[in-house]
Amino acid sequence: MPQELFGYPIVKQIGEGAASTVYVVRDPASNNLYTLKHVIRKSERDDRFLEQVEAEYALGSKVQHANVRGTVRLERKRKFFRTVELGLLLEFVDGRTLEEHLPSSVLVATRIFAQVATGLASMHAKGVIHADMKPNNVMLTAKTGAVKIIDLGQACMFGTVKKRIQGTPGFIAPEQAMREEITSQTDVYNFGATMYWALMGELIPTAMPPKDDAQSKLYRGALDAKSIRLPTPPHERRADIPPMLSKTIMECVHPDPAKRVQLMAHLATRLTLIGDLIENPSAGPSADSDSMTSA
Repeated sequence: MPQELFGYPIVKQIGEGAASTVYVVRDPASNNLYTLKHVIRKSERDDRFLEQVEAEYALGSKVQHANVRGTVRLERKRKFFRTVELGLLLEFVDGRTLEEHLPSSVLVATRIFAQVATGLASMHAKGVIHADMKPNNVMLTAKTGAVKIIDLGQACMFGTVKKRIQGTPGFIAPEQAMREEITSQTDVYNFGATMYWALMGELIPTAMPPKDDAQSKLYRGALDAKSIRLPTPPHERRADIPPMLSKTIMECVHPDPAKRVQLMAHLATRLTLIGDLIENPSAGPSADSDSMTSA
């Protein structure tokens, strides 16, 4: 492990991807900690990874919100006018991912996902789609438990049609698996699949199941939307999940984008209201009711 990168002393390595290594580094001027994603060009095959980091910086720089990890700057090294090394400097988030720390109750889960939806809504307001929402990309800060959405490595602008399939099996939306247009409804689907997993401890049926899933052995390639069955509504399997919350999740994971919740901002408002009703049932209509306005 190097001692420093781009003038930032390395504190520790915290991750490794297909072509990147992630470190915690210290700014010698301010003494602040940052996360640094480091990519080196070793061959022409690495050019697309450099392009992904460039895109992650460009898209991340558009968004400034308390529930989205901040993008600070892009460091670059060139050799003979060619970029050979990139370092993406990001806000350091001290905490654990949702995958590492499951919500302790339905109320806590509802509060967490209301924050996630708020963060995603701020991205959508800038035309940016995360396109890889999953438990490992939701961090809960150590001090306050506040939510930070991380990893914009697969993010794109609204309406993008990607050249290759990108997404995580078990959370991927049908339109991602079929290489169709990516929209805000793509994030809604990924979001709903993540919330289902957090509450139920299992993945929903998706267009691309994980390799160790029994369904993946029955099909080759991606399933189209018509072949994907809906999961069992959460409230039918857990008595402490209000039908109103269960209905919201099911509206997120419909295979047809047109039948999903259409605006992430509405989803954030709805989850906030559901959380308030769980916490204080006397404040309004029972959270056990399955009726709700379009908010």
